[in-house]
Order: sequence, then structure tokens, then C-alpha cells
Amino acid sequence: MNADPTRRFSNRVEDYIKYRPDYPLALVGLLEEECGLTRESVVADVGSGTGILSELFLRKCGRVYGVEPNREMREAGASLLSSYENFTSVDGRAEATTLDDSSVDFVTAGQAFHWFDPASARREFRRILRPGGWAVLVWNDRRTEGTPLLEEYERLLEEYGTDYKEISSKWAAAENISMLFDASEVRTKEFDNEQVVDFDGFKGRLMSASYAPVVGHPNHEPLMRELAALFERQQRDGRVRIVYDTKVFYGQL
Repeated sequence: MNADPTRRFSNRVEDYIKYRPDYPLALVGLLEEECGLTRESVVADVGSGTGILSELFLRKCGRVYGVEPNREMREAGASLLSSYENFTSVDGRAEATTLDDSSVDFVTAGQAFHWFDPASARREFRRILRPGGWAVLVWNDRRTEGTPLLEEYERLLEEYGTDYKEISSKWAAAENISMLFDASEVRTKEFDNEQVVDFDGFKGRLMSASYAPVVGHPNHEPLMRELAALFERQQRDGRVRIVYDTKVFYGQL
């Protein structure tokens, strides 16, 4: 397992592209209504990965900078979003984006802030944000209870995931979010989200996660066997339903 957060997803790009969930369009509506997002807004999507969140803003904003330190993820995002003239791919990281001072209206991070150094990211976000700009953190938080599928899937991750407990415990750690926003007001919002997937999608969603053991790891084969058995027990018409709460933290720095 690669401990460097900028390298953890290098061998998971294909699964990430195919099987990670989108973000609800309602997120854009929230930022339009409460934060003044417009067609002229400039967004720095930090930790942009393959561009899932970036694409949501590209349809609504004037310019989106996808800032991503992982070469494989960044190149995939640049390729997937190449049809958008208002997208710029940037080799940078949360603590050093390379963007100009006071150059963006929004800094966003989708499924990424838990990999950042909060204090350094705060300094960098304040530097690149224009006066009155907003920071927006978004996660698709998979529900871990409520149905047998969700509960058994969580058990599999706890048993076989390489460092699942460590990663899942820090994704939205209150102290890190507080460190980013400091004394500023932090607003929160949740949206329902889901994926309905066949077995390839079920397996691919798992393997897109950095804590999923890869081929050759001793946990890989037993996890795959139990995952297939879980799918067969819970599938309806060849599909299962993965449910998320899309959680949004937003405020001015």
C-alpha cells in the first residue's frame, strides 16, 4: 500500500473513472442560491482526480482549474474533459496549487480534503481566493447501515480493507474541517445519492478505493469471494443499490 496520498490511486484510475458515483446536480443549485455561483465564476477544483466534480462545474461556470498531483489521475481527467474549452488541467496540490493570487471565486474539493494538510491548505486557499470567495468540501458518504447489503459490505471492508478503518475515520474529521475554516462560519448540507450497479459495478466501486487490496495481496481473493456471495444474496434483477449521503461543508475563509 502506498502511503503517499498523491500516489495511492495510480493503479485505480480505470475503476475510478467507470465506477465512482457522481455528485448531485443540486449541489450546483445550492452554491448558486447561497454563494453567488454564476456563469462567470472561476473554480479551482483541488484534488480533482479524474474530473467527476470538475465536470459538474464546467457545465455551469466560466473556468475550472482541475488541480491534481497524481499524474495518472490528472492525465485521465484532462483526456475525459478535453471537450470543455473552459477546463485547465494543473499539476499542483492543495498546499501549492501554482495558481495566481486572488484568481478564483471558489475552491472545491470532492472526496479529497482528507488527504490535505489542513493548515497549509487554508493558507493556499486564502491566497488564491478572491475577496468574498468560498471554500466547498464535498464527500459522497456511503451509508453503512439500513439494509443487509450496506451492513455486510461494511463488514467486508473492515475485515479485508488494508487501512480502511484509518481512512474512514478521518474523511470528515471535525478538527480538520475546523482548521480549514478557522473562526469562519461553516455551513452544511446533505443530499441523497445512490448507485444501482451490476456485479462489475459493485466490484469496480470497491476496487476504486485506495484501501481495497489489489491482486496479489493475501486479502484480495477472500474479499472477492465474499463480495460475489454478498452480491448473489442481495441482487434483484442482477443489480444492487449503494446509497450515499452527499455531505457538503462550505464557507468563506
